[in-house]
Amino acid sequence: MIDKEKLKANIKETVDTIVFVVVAVILIRFFIAELRWIPSGSMMPTLVKGDRIVVEKITKYPNIIKHHAFENTPSRGDIMIFYPPFVKLNTDPISVFKRLTGFFCNDIAYIKRVVGLPGEKLEIKQESNGAYRVYINDSPLKEEYIMSEYDFHKCKSDMYCGPLIIPQGHYFMMGDNRGNSLDSRFWGTLPRERFIGRAVFLYWPLTHIKTFSK
Repeated sequence: MIDKEKLKANIKETVDTIVFVVVAVILIRFFIAELRWIPSGSMMPTLVKGDRIVVEKITKYPNIIKHHAFENTPSRGDIMIFYPPFVKLNTDPISVFKRLTGFFCNDIAYIKRVVGLPGEKLEIKQESNGAYRVYINDSPLKEEYIMSEYDFHKCKSDMYCGPLIIPQGHYFMMGDNRGNSLDSRFWGTLPRERFIGRAVFLYWPLTHIKTFSK
C-alpha cells in the first residue's frame, strides 16, 4: 500500500531540489560565470574550434546593488562574448528562461576581441607590402595575437573599415583570424548592453589550458 504522505513529501523534496538547482544555475550564470564552447575558427590562433572556456560575469556587476548598471567597461584586448546587434533577443518568459539557464537556448552569441573603444577614431588600411593594419586615432595598433596581417577580408564600400568615430557606449570587435571572421567590419559597432561576459580561462582540451591576456 502506498503511503500518500510519504509520497507527497518525496515529491515536495524533489520539486524543491529542482527549483533550488534552477535558481542556483540562473544566479551563477547571470552574476558569476558560465561555460562556453568555441564553434568556429574566427579567433585562431588564440582559440580553435571545440575549445571550452570560462566566461566571467563578476566584473560586469561589481556595483549592481548600488548603481544597477554595467559598471566595469571592457578594455582593449579583452576577449568578449556578446549577442551581435543583428540578433533579435526575444523577451517572452520562455526565451528569457532559456537565456538565463542556458537550457535549450538557441540565441546566437559571438566571441571577438575588443579593438576599438568609445570615442576613438578607427581605420583599417592596407600597407604597401599588402599587410592590413588597424589604426586608432591615426596611430597603428600593435596586435601580436592575430593569425596573419596578410590573410584579411579586403575592405569594400559596404564594410565598416573607416575612418569612423566609434559612438559612445559602443565598441569595435574583431576576430583574431582576420581572414575568417564575421565582425564589426561587416555589422558595425557593438552596443555595450550586448556584452555577456569576458573570456578568462580555457579549460579544455587539457593540452591547451591557459588564461587569457590582452
